[in-house]
Amino acid sequence: MVDLIWMLLEGIWETLYMTVASTFFAYVLGLPAGVALVVCAKNGVRPCAPVFRVLDVVVNLTRSVPFLILAVAIIPFTRLVVGTSIGSPAMVVPLTVAAAPFVARLVESSLLEVDAGVVEAAQSMGAGHFQIVWKVLLPEALPSLLNGATIAVTTILSYSAMAGFVGGGGLGALAYNYGYYRYETDIMIITVILLIVIVQALQGCGNRVTARSDRRRR
Repeated sequence: MVDLIWMLLEGIWETLYMTVASTFFAYVLGLPAGVALVVCAKNGVRPCAPVFRVLDVVVNLTRSVPFLILAVAIIPFTRLVVGTSIGSPAMVVPLTVAAAPFVARLVESSLLEVDAGVVEAAQSMGAGHFQIVWKVLLPEALPSLLNGATIAVTTILSYSAMAGFVGGGGLGALAYNYGYYRYETDIMIITVILLIVIVQALQGCGNRVTARSDRRRR
């Protein structure tokens, strides 16, 4: 029983590690890409068709590849980055690659919700492109961005559960190794319940943070 508890605790830690680390790196890549998609669009602050088209194609192509296939396809790149293709640290690489374009679309959608009149007012007052992004678009879209971050982190968590099928760790690996290979249904059910609890906790925290950031509700 003690061994099972420690095994589950280790699985929870590995799952949270993969989720948090992948979410961080996904936003490091996806946030600038999402901003660039909005800024460089035809009606953006600084239209640039070549940049927009390249980013749009890259995001669409990457999002079209299922996670498990992507994780296998970039194994050489994963080994180049972390030195191995198995374990929780290695899974951060494919999780980041899979989640970054998703984050970019979430950011793009949030920024497009900002009232165009606010942007035009800032432009009329002489605000530069960087100032419009940093002081107008991002602050105005903050509640939507935080809500998108909640969606992103729960989606990445579901990806991390699938990582167990390609050599990753975490609760997904426990469910796969014990529930599928050893037919220990009780362990699989426990891991599923733990994943549901983690998702609900993250969703609840994200909803509260989003609500507090929304100035329209104050």
